Formats: sequence, structure tokens, C-alpha cells
Amino acid sequence: MSNAAQMFDLTGRVACVTGASAGLGQQAAIALAAAGAKVVGVARRADALTAWAEATGANAATVAADLSQRDQISDIAAQIAEPFGAPDIIVHAAGINTRETADDVTAEGWDVTMNLNLAAPFFLTQALVPAMKAKGWGRIVNFASLQTTRAFPAGLSYGASKAGIGQLTRAMAESWSGDGINANAIGPGFFPTELTGPVFADPERAARNAAQTCVGRNGKLEDIDGPLLFLCSDASAFVTGQVLMVDGGYTAK
Repeated sequence: MSNAAQMFDLTGRVACVTGASAGLGQQAAIALAAAGAKVVGVARRADALTAWAEATGANAATVAADLSQRDQISDIAAQIAEPFGAPDIIVHAAGINTRETADDVTAEGWDVTMNLNLAAPFFLTQALVPAMKAKGWGRIVNFASLQTTRAFPAGLSYGASKAGIGQLTRAMAESWSGDGINANAIGPGFFPTELTGPVFADPERAARNAAQTCVGRNGKLEDIDGPLLFLCSDASAFVTGQVLMVDGGYTAK
């Protein structure tokens, strides 16, 4: 294996991916396993997780859990460490978008959005960091959004949570990178997932979004693989506290 290939090789690493039952979370779990990592997928839907794990093979395990329940985070962290040991890599892809307009945001919608999109990435990472510190190596990858920096209709609580992810990523880097634990975020553009279902259900809107990019198309799930492997591997040893937009240049225009 060449030195360049070795930088991206995850053989011997243990990864945890939240939101692994569908969409970009499942794509992340597939990519990490293909790169050699043992992967623990976390999501609420046990059936979808099981289907992914069976397709992946012996290097996959599952934890069915609701990360929006903050009082369960420490127990979930313990379950994550059971199959392969404590993870070296944590990818936070679980998320929710209630699509409530500013005038209609409810306390319940606000709380579940903040708990799943912002609190869970912090508290789950906090529970897993001691083992990373002991090894002197770790990778944290949060999922940001176009709405980390842009305001979209009916996106107030979602956008606030994703703006928080940008600062959480920088603060994690400041806190833990001295211990060999790098923290970065991926900011996806428009990809065909359950979360963006309403967008892609409107062909005209999807076409407008594609035209807004520099490359002239919306994302394909596999477009996330390269950036993710970069941020989860030794290739990103000197990269931390950054939000990498994987959006085809949407935010460049």
C-alpha cells in the first residue's frame, strides 16, 4: 500500500456513526467500513440498522437508541463501546428538521431539534473522549449544513442548531486537539435523503438548487465518501476546527 493510500486506511480503527439507518449517515457507515474500520451504527430504527449491518458483515454492529433523549446518552455511549471497544472515530449524522416557520415554532419542536442536532453530538462525544485521550488519537466529524450560514424558509430552529454545530466544532477542536483528537464538520449541500425529501419532491425546486451550485447538479450520496474519509483518517492530521462544505459550490455563489 502506498503512503498516500495508508493515510486514508482505517484498518484497526473503530468508528461510531449516528443516523446510520438512512441517508448520509448510512452512506458514512458504508464508506468507513469499506475503508477498513469496524463500525457501530446508531439510530432509532432497529430494522433499517440491522439491514445495513447484515449487508456490511462482521465489521458492523448496531445500537438502536433515541439520541434526542439526553438522559440516555451515557448508557448509549456504553452500548457503543461494547462490540469492538471504545471508538476512535465518531460521526454525528443524526438530525431532524421540523420545518416549522418562525411564527409556528413550538417548544416541543425546538427542544427535540436542539437535543438531537446539537446537544447529542456534544454529550455523546464528551462521553467517548476519555478513551480517545488515552490512545492519543481521535476524529470527531459533526454534520453542519447550508443553514450553518444561510437562512432558509421554515428553518429557524434547524438553522439555529446547525449554526451551533459550526461553533461546537471549533470549541471541540480548541478543547481536545491537543490530545490528538481532531474535530471538524461536513456541511452537505442538497443530497437526496429523507431529510430533504420535500425538496426533491418538487422537481422545479430541485433544479433551482442544482443551478445554484458551481458544478451544476445536486449531490449524490457517494460524493460524501472522500471528504469523510479525509476527516476520519491520518490524512487530516493538521486539520481541525473546520467546516468543510460539500455542496458543489452552492455557498460559493
